[in-house]
Amino acid sequence: MAKTLVTGASGFIGSYVARAVAARGDDLRLTVREGSSDENLGALEHERVRCDLLDRRSVRRALKGVDRVFHAAGLVSLRRRDAERVFQSNVEATRTLLGECLRAGVERVVYTSSVAAIGPAEPGQTADERRLFTAGGLGIPYVNSKHEAEVEALRIAAQGLPVVCVNPCVVFGAGDVYSGSTAIVRRFLLGRIPAYVDGGLNVVDVRDVAEGHLLADERGRTGERYILGARNYSFARLFADLSRISGVEPPALRLPTAVALRLAELAEAAPGRPPITVNEVKSAGLWWTYTSSKATRELGWRSSPHEETLEATVDWYVTREGDRFARARRSQPFQYKVAATAVGALGGAAGTLARAVGRG
Repeated sequence: MAKTLVTGASGFIGSYVARAVAARGDDLRLTVREGSSDENLGALEHERVRCDLLDRRSVRRALKGVDRVFHAAGLVSLRRRDAERVFQSNVEATRTLLGECLRAGVERVVYTSSVAAIGPAEPGQTADERRLFTAGGLGIPYVNSKHEAEVEALRIAAQGLPVVCVNPCVVFGAGDVYSGSTAIVRRFLLGRIPAYVDGGLNVVDVRDVAEGHLLADERGRTGERYILGARNYSFARLFADLSRISGVEPPALRLPTAVALRLAELAEAAPGRPPITVNEVKSAGLWWTYTSSKATRELGWRSSPHEETLEATVDWYVTREGDRFARARRSQPFQYKVAATAVGALGGAAGTLARAVGRG
């Protein structure tokens, strides 16, 4: 029986990976940070170790006797104040862990990367694993940290560690106790998304992502990366589907990205925690849309119907915070609808003027 270590096991993806590994029959060891929630681990049979992934001695103890590693630990944040922690958690911790895996002679490592390491597609298009990373100039610490962490993983793979990278898209499903990748659904249900910008994202089910990790372990090629994604959405389409499932009215106001960025700058300059940040607006205005044909072809991976994924996410939040959602506004404020109409009219007029100028 293989001794398998899963890092970040109390998190959303990590907890599903841990359960999938246990169901496979591995002897399971989990790293859990001090103060982490046990909610997603339940009655899962495992050995638990407290491990600071930035501490080599702690990592060496966690790796003792381990055959395989699933490295799912990391930090997702688009807030500027978290930039240093993001690089420590995503880059330095990955470098330390995988370096010690090489030293310990671990047989296989599956590293949970992200499509952020690949970068967005061209507007309205899809990207795959071959896309050249050009997103560094955006200045989004999380995006740059995931790219650098993957570079570290592949560098160590070139030194002899059998590493395979999986690159999940935006992960939805039940059990996101830290409200990370599903935070957009929670904010939608609470009526906290008054407006949106043009952009897109790919939504994938957390159960499929966990299965993709196991398939990468069993069939993935060392030094390769595999996008795990399902349905590509524009924000307008995503909000329409969430509205249909939940009964909450979608945001009426679609803003030009430049206007949204200026509002975010003002919000960040004001006292207190801003409702939206510049990096969040930058990210939302891009097309994080992908194809998973490589994972389908090489791993035999398949994704679930996207409707089931959205429904599972909404149902989990409603069960968990139903009273709070019941008190939230289910329709958009009248002033937002008026603003949306005005913005639409201005946009139509601008387009007409542009076409007239072009004909002239």
